[in-house]
Amino acid sequence: MALVILTTNPTFALLGPFGQAVSNVGSNSLLLVAFQGQTLVRNGLGAVRTLPYRADVGVPPGIEVIDFARLLARAAGHGVDPYSPKRPEFHLLIAVRSGTLRCSLDFTDHELGPGDWLWARPGQVHRYASDLGQAEGRMVLFVAGFLDRATAEAASADRAAWAPAAEPEPGDRHNLALMLPVLEAEYQRWLEQSTPLRQQVLRHLVAALVLRLADPRQPLTRPGAGATAFLRFQAAVEQEFTRSHHVEDYAARLGYSVRTLTRATQAAVGCGAKRFIDDRVLLEAKRLLVHTTLPATSIGAQLGFPDATAFAKFFRQRTQRTPTEFRAAGT
Repeated sequence: MALVILTTNPTFALLGPFGQAVSNVGSNSLLLVAFQGQTLVRNGLGAVRTLPYRADVGVPPGIEVIDFARLLARAAGHGVDPYSPKRPEFHLLIAVRSGTLRCSLDFTDHELGPGDWLWARPGQVHRYASDLGQAEGRMVLFVAGFLDRATAEAASADRAAWAPAAEPEPGDRHNLALMLPVLEAEYQRWLEQSTPLRQQVLRHLVAALVLRLADPRQPLTRPGAGATAFLRFQAAVEQEFTRSHHVEDYAARLGYSVRTLTRATQAAVGCGAKRFIDDRVLLEAKRLLVHTTLPATSIGAQLGFPDATAFAKFFRQRTQRTPTEFRAAGT
């Protein structure tokens, strides 16, 4: 779960795309290692690092615009492998201008060419699968609190760890291509002279980008009782999905009927409340199967299943594979 801290205390710093290099851990010594507020998960496929947001000196609060070459330079400077799987705690907009960039986002592969965009939200497991040096483009990094509340709700920016990848509709590509240079220019103006007005310009330009990138397959969350119910349900699921898989439990906790939660979820994201819970549980199960060596029985217990049989049945019904088959495939 992502944690964003805003403070004026000088002892705190914004943390960012590359944290400190972690200590070496034997491949069989620990499965989950807490390290300075980060989670290191290790298995034969490598490690998944939870990356807090760590900004360069002298950049606007909560946002950076960098090119692929700069990303590689920062990775090298921090001793971090840019091609290992990572779980950023910040938003990442990737725009390709030339060449091809292949990457994966929560078990879905993407091949980005000129004019393509990809929006990775906080908590999603992200990995580059091709040479960043063979493509040219920009990355817009921003923290969860950077957008105003109305924009975040309208674009479903806070769907966090189980949002689908956001790619632009064909008709939006031209507009996005025009908007990115404007953002770059305003970002440079802020670097030359920072003012509160220029910070707000950056905020509104990023808001325009994410609204264009909002998943067109799902209806936008609109103000009203139904939207409020869904947002409260969404937050509760993220907190409790490893303990409760029943809509009735969330309805009782939040003071809604099961029918109200089901309708609100259907209106917001196009599926029922039970499916919404199950999708979150399934995603975490896939992550643990692929990125750790935890036994399937332990994963099931960690995700709130009473026994291994119940977990295997749940997983097979939704993937047509057993947990063991899914792990063996390295999907």
